[in-house]
Amino acid sequence: MAGKVALNFNLIEAAATQLKGHARVTPLLNSPFLDDIAGRRVWVKAECLQHTGSFKFRGGWSAVSALTGEGGVLAYSSGNHAQGVAAAAKAHGRAAVIVMPSDAPAIKLANTRALGADVVTYDRTTENREEIGAALAKGRDLTLIRPYDEPQVIAGQGTVGLEIAQQTAEAEVDSGEVLVCCGGGGLTSGIALALAEAAPSFRVRPVEPAGFDDVARSLEAGKIEHNATLGGSICDSIVTPQPGDITFPIMKKLCDSGLVVTDEEALRAVAAAFQRLKIVVEPGGAVALAAALYHGSEIEGDDVVVVATGGNVDPAIFATAISTYGDGR
Repeated sequence: MAGKVALNFNLIEAAATQLKGHARVTPLLNSPFLDDIAGRRVWVKAECLQHTGSFKFRGGWSAVSALTGEGGVLAYSSGNHAQGVAAAAKAHGRAAVIVMPSDAPAIKLANTRALGADVVTYDRTTENREEIGAALAKGRDLTLIRPYDEPQVIAGQGTVGLEIAQQTAEAEVDSGEVLVCCGGGGLTSGIALALAEAAPSFRVRPVEPAGFDDVARSLEAGKIEHNATLGGSICDSIVTPQPGDITFPIMKKLCDSGLVVTDEEALRAVAAAFQRLKIVVEPGGAVALAAALYHGSEIEGDDVVVVATGGNVDPAIFATAISTYGDGR
């Protein structure tokens, strides 16, 4: 699908039209307890409350809605894109084949299968998901929907930015940094494109886990950098090999420098989100909140917006976060 449509603000607006009545308009939450920790007002865009438990439903619906013909869809994902595409395909009456790492959280594997998808697992440290996907698609009528390097997917994710622009205006917040949990950059670049038009006074910054900060390093170097490994972080949903070929130029043009947090800080943010906002966030979906709470010296302004990108957390990891960091700080 990549390269067949022009990726711009108009495509994001069109995606918003496609999503109306299908995606949830997720709330922008605030807690004085979190403000106290951060030393500024923290506004949490709760995409963990989106259908399938993450923002990925938006991109999946946008991409599947744009398809013609009657064929099925193919995707590769650690779980959130998998569920978003599977749900959209099921609603549109299309078959879905999803390639997922064998070490993906059990809840993500189970949910993807429950949505009717044919799940094929692989070893992310020794096998290449793109090669597996190409082999599966050979001779079958399947359209690949990439997790982030796909214009229709980016446009769907960009609708989060449209909602942030409207909701911050309603809250009388007219500027600040927008921190986005970042893997390949589909959500980050989509939000950056949306806000560049709808609320240009906001600055978008990607946030990644330590050891998997390819986007931060790429923005600093001015060229795409790779991660040395593809496993080893509890933030599985945002562990990717490198920024996307489509997403990186957008982020390079529109985003400020990246932020990096530890797995421990991500777990602390999971606990804080539950204690103070009563929402469930997975570690990879909590890194932006972790940056706002524990890296305040690297952030400017009186207000910061963070996107809580997903809530599909492994129960054991969630229990560890709450039992270890249950004071919400």
